[in-house]
Amino acid sequence: MRDRWKFWCLVLAALVLAIDQFYKWWMLNVYMIADKSPVSISPFLDLVLVWNRGVSYGLFQQNSETGRIILILLSSLTVILILVWMMRSGSRLVSAALALVAGGATGNVVDRLNFGAVADFFAFHAFGYSWYVFNLADTAIVAGVAGLIYESLFIRHKRAAKDQ
Repeated sequence: MRDRWKFWCLVLAALVLAIDQFYKWWMLNVYMIADKSPVSISPFLDLVLVWNRGVSYGLFQQNSETGRIILILLSSLTVILILVWMMRSGSRLVSAALALVAGGATGNVVDRLNFGAVADFFAFHAFGYSWYVFNLADTAIVAGVAGLIYESLFIRHKRAAKDQ
């Protein structure tokens, strides 16, 4: 039973990667966001095209080939470690959350390999404030981290209290 769950978590990671890459391909090659950017979807959401050469929130921007390769290698190593953690986890929630993180991180690695940067499209803004621009892979990563935090704060503590 546990092995079957791990298989489905690998499928989830692959599905996140496939959806992310399809959406990026569609935005770049069919919708042609580069020619239309910005596109107002609502008073607080625009579709834009931003090439992120750094990591989260655009930190550590890398404009050199060496910097890009280092980010690819570090991100790939991180994905491998996350997958190992996922396969060793005894919690279904942790495994599924890690699958979301691994799939999203892999999608961003593929962008760095293909384009030298990560394609981001969603720009939230309200009351004169703008948040960072993100993509579907980033959304999966955040959802996975939220699952890990939920498990850590609520489920793990309930199990620990029950065992005492």
